[in-house]
Amino acid sequence: MNREDFPILQDTVHGRALVYLDNAATTQRPLFMLNAMTDAYLHYNANIHRGVHHLSQVATQRHEQARQKVADFLGAQSAKEIIFTKGTTDSINMLAFSFGEAFVREGDEIIVSQLEHHSNIVPWQMLCQRKKAQLRVLPLDANLLIDTSRLEDIITPRTRLISVAHVSNVLGTVQPIHDIIRIAHSHHIPVCIDGAQSAPHHMVNVQELDCDFFVCSAHKMYGPTGLGILYGKEQWLNLLPPAQGGGEMIEHVRFEQTTYNQLPYKFEAGTPDFIGSCAFGAALQYMDHIGRQDIYAYEDELTRYLEQQLSTIDGVYVYAHGIEKTGAVSFNVFQGDRLLHPFDVGTLLDQQGVAVRTGHHCAEPLIDYLQVPGTIRASVAMYNTKKDIDRLTCALQRAIQMLA
Repeated sequence: MNREDFPILQDTVHGRALVYLDNAATTQRPLFMLNAMTDAYLHYNANIHRGVHHLSQVATQRHEQARQKVADFLGAQSAKEIIFTKGTTDSINMLAFSFGEAFVREGDEIIVSQLEHHSNIVPWQMLCQRKKAQLRVLPLDANLLIDTSRLEDIITPRTRLISVAHVSNVLGTVQPIHDIIRIAHSHHIPVCIDGAQSAPHHMVNVQELDCDFFVCSAHKMYGPTGLGILYGKEQWLNLLPPAQGGGEMIEHVRFEQTTYNQLPYKFEAGTPDFIGSCAFGAALQYMDHIGRQDIYAYEDELTRYLEQQLSTIDGVYVYAHGIEKTGAVSFNVFQGDRLLHPFDVGTLLDQQGVAVRTGHHCAEPLIDYLQVPGTIRASVAMYNTKKDIDRLTCALQRAIQMLA
């Protein structure tokens, strides 16, 4: 991987060379992906699946090739199990509506965990409000991991689905999803895995995980914004009704009755982002060219170094210190009993050219549980270096001195 493949990394911020450590929010894009997007617009921009002319045929072929690349990337059994959406949030909303329509009734229960992103809480809340069902919450253990020992107690005969994060978007901690899936399946309960933070940093194989649904976003994996993935086991997707109606998702339309298209198209109403899918396919190709195993091993090394270096700074408290993490480390700075507000620290880091994320990270229930107004999160990608982390620690020490 050449950092020059990512032109934005050569930019300056406030007169300083940019250090970008906000990759859990979104990654930067390589020229290879951007060129693929430009090429699609310039040479085969035509609506897919509906045209007999050459441009439409080429665009359709590239779109479906991208779907197959995603299926291979996630280890899906078939490309029919890959639904293109607008992002992780859209994927969960789509699943919550479709699954809720088919399987959730008054008095039923959905289980999430204490550390979920809002996108894995609010759609299920909306479902529960619509169906007069109940949202139940898996607590955390002393290590800020989902407490699987409590799962058997929370599951009841009315539990219809469990939806949890593979990796915490706040803490970067790898959650015990294998145990959760095993316990859930012993009760014949399907499991949805929020893989927004794991798919960019792990060799995910949905068949080995045996999860029933898996969601992730392209923009966190060097791909375009506005594109996401909903994986579902074929037998489940066949049982679910479509979440939206319109063109493409139909087989035949009559005023008396409409019949739906086959998988995966019955979940893809309207014109899909066929340019984005081609660009995402290029991003996955870029990762494969470098070597995904090498990328993930390097990012794990950077994450350990990040936690180690932060831990050497007086007053810095790293959350879930020593627990397995991938891609991100969340911390706060204390001077005695006084918390330096994450926003203030983040602003001073930005003034020194270092980009991190501060606040509740769209996970307010977890931040409330930690009893702080927010945290500072630094997150890495394959183009980051130990020098970037050293820049962060130096800038952080200076920020602490200024706030003292």
